[in-house]
Amino acid sequence: MSVHQPDTQLYLISPLDVGGTFPDRLERALDAGRGLVTAFQFRVKDVDQHEAARLAAPLQEICAAREVAFIVNDSIALAKRLRADGVHLGQEDESPREAREALGREAQIGVTCHASKHLAMEAGEAGADYVAFGAFHPSATKDKGPDAERPEPELLSWWARLFEIPCVAIGGITPANCRPLAEAGADFLAVSGGVWAGDEVRAITAFREALGRG
Repeated sequence: MSVHQPDTQLYLISPLDVGGTFPDRLERALDAGRGLVTAFQFRVKDVDQHEAARLAAPLQEICAAREVAFIVNDSIALAKRLRADGVHLGQEDESPREAREALGREAQIGVTCHASKHLAMEAGEAGADYVAFGAFHPSATKDKGPDAERPEPELLSWWARLFEIPCVAIGGITPANCRPLAEAGADFLAVSGGVWAGDEVRAITAFREALGRG
């Protein structure tokens, strides 16, 4: 994941079920998204590290062949085991400093910051390579419930104006609602259901058109 992107990029987040035919779906999505999709987050729950590594192997190979960053969600230990390109940390996870110590200088370390300027600045000071704000829209992946504070696009503009560290917009992002977030200053749009809930190639094509990247 480059730290300087002239245009908003897509950052795909896996569905929880990455077995079965999912590797084929990922291949199709990345091939349709060449030049647009630059990162993929491996996100599984309730599986042990051995099983997670087994599931990750074909997906990591697909990403490497297309020069797409392979980011592990939550687990520094799994990211280290896989020699992943980086790790994405929630507020309840270990710190960016711990991740840097474990994964090295080249690792891409991202931190979920919800709607908080304070958390984002803390993450930047701790060495994060990118900060993620959201959920901007209702999301089965990243919502914390109906009372979760929902950021406004202006938060992205504020961050982009003051800081060099890239920012990621996340939460319920679709081709229909992505443009304002890109225009506000999001370096990356993190997308899960907006791609995997239907035909992935059609979705990537729709994102490309919505972002004027056709």
